[in-house]
Amino acid sequence: MSTEPAAGPFDLDAAWRLDDRVAVRPERFGALLYHFGTRRLSFLKSPTLLAVVRGLAEQPDARAACAEAGVGAAELPRYRAALAALAGSHMIQPRRP
Repeated sequence: MSTEPAAGPFDLDAAWRLDDRVAVRPERFGALLYHFGTRRLSFLKSPTLLAVVRGLAEQPDARAACAEAGVGAAELPRYRAALAALAGSHMIQPRRP
């Protein structure tokens, strides 16, 4: 089963946001996300990934949210994969203008 959205690879240059039906519970290791619509639970395994997810709504695109959270160029592929998995499980969704 693919963790990428049906439209193709995760687009770091698109605007994203946390789905309205997702609750975030911060933890020492990162956070737990629970989607009330799908009843799925996801683990964010780092505080930096939590900062990226929280920053999605305020930044123009996912790349900017990563940069704001301190994600370096060498780490970007790993965060792109994590965001793709979150998009695939409907935890985050494209933000409409």
